[in-house]
Amino acid sequence: MAPGTIAEDEPSSSVVFPKQDAAPTLYQGLDEDELRAKSEKHLLCYGSKFHRDVITGSRGLYIYTASGHRILDWTSGQMSCLLGHGHSEIVKVIYDHALQLDHLFSGMVSPPVISLGHRLCNALPEGLDKAFFLSTGGESNEAAIKLAKVYTGKFEIVGLGASWHGMTAQAQGTQYHFGRQGHGPLMPGMHMLPAPNAYRSVFRKPDGSYDWEAELEYGWRMIDLQSCGSLAACIVECIQSSAGMHVLPPGYLKALKKQCEARGMLLIVDEAQTGVGRCGDFMAINHEDVVPDILTLSKTLGNGLPLSAVVTSDDIGRVSAERGYFFYTTHVNDPLPAAVGDKVLEILFRDGLVAHSRAMGHVLHAGLRRLHARYGCVGDVRGRGLMAGVEIVADRASKTPALELAKEVGDRAYELGLWANLSSHPSFGGTFRIAPPITVTAAQIEEGLDILDRAFAQTPGTLPLY
Repeated sequence: MAPGTIAEDEPSSSVVFPKQDAAPTLYQGLDEDELRAKSEKHLLCYGSKFHRDVITGSRGLYIYTASGHRILDWTSGQMSCLLGHGHSEIVKVIYDHALQLDHLFSGMVSPPVISLGHRLCNALPEGLDKAFFLSTGGESNEAAIKLAKVYTGKFEIVGLGASWHGMTAQAQGTQYHFGRQGHGPLMPGMHMLPAPNAYRSVFRKPDGSYDWEAELEYGWRMIDLQSCGSLAACIVECIQSSAGMHVLPPGYLKALKKQCEARGMLLIVDEAQTGVGRCGDFMAINHEDVVPDILTLSKTLGNGLPLSAVVTSDDIGRVSAERGYFFYTTHVNDPLPAAVGDKVLEILFRDGLVAHSRAMGHVLHAGLRRLHARYGCVGDVRGRGLMAGVEIVADRASKTPALELAKEVGDRAYELGLWANLSSHPSFGGTFRIAPPITVTAAQIEEGLDILDRAFAQTPGTLPLY
């Protein structure tokens, strides 16, 4: 099967699945105003305003509103639907396991969990030998940090500025992008390295280029001054997505691991968004040729279902078990989401989607660079594979974030039929975060690029250069 296509095999059950190019009908014909009124009356705000449109369907690369608007989804839901919405093979796995093997006592093990562990660990570098499976990225990072604390016998954790690792206590304590205020004391022993932002960092060489080595050395000097001598681990994303799609500079991850080893710390790499082919490699760590002590996955592994993973070495697993490591949840190693994750990996390797993601990434970034050349408000284009950031500024000389302009461009793109995530929160700095499903075709990328081009052209203040 060619990359980017969707299998149409009928399941063994009597359920008939619609074709992937057909508009969903499950919630067709509902009154959007009535739905919105009920939403405003009964749904509690959890930190983000709800989008005005009510989404009533999703299929393939598109989402649909109650008013019938079809929108190209360039963020894969919440950066998660790696293979697109409603992939028929994934739907069949969900149906079969909902019918025959859905949820078990947390101390039990089942074939899909064993198969996922086998397939995942065999695809990862040596030293990432054992895995267990949870629900969310925050949960997997919570578990990874606790694992590092038990293994090392220490408690201080280092994170990067502008990081995002989740909403649980340990994960939130080591994230510095947003969400640290208003909830009382955070976990003790949390420290921050400077965010590796090549576009805005003040650390510069005489020629003006980004001096990340000096910045990293400075950061560790500050950590050593703050530490009480109990440094356990450092957690990092290879591409800081919530920060605005900032890619770690080449060599940064290797240097970070050396700094950790010099202090007897573990390195935790959070691949919630970068993993499972998204960046043109199976894992972003493959691109950097670095094996962390602990790897965490979520989002892409479950194709939109709540599934995350913690993967580590035989040694860390053995020693931590001997020391009483404990992370027991209602949905640990649940069979249904594990079966979905196993199928995601099967499809990924069977259909050559890692190479396809890399190739489509070239198409995407070439198109975004054309927009950079055409509109002066595009300050920076960055990313790797099918992860991209487009930062909007008032002008390129000052690099002043143009938050309102970015919102206007994003709103116009949405009206024209493209969803490219732009947070309204100022901490994002007016950056579009683009991550379409890796089954995307070149034609669909060009469709989105054309919409984005028209959105820039139709929005006052985008500073056209020709």
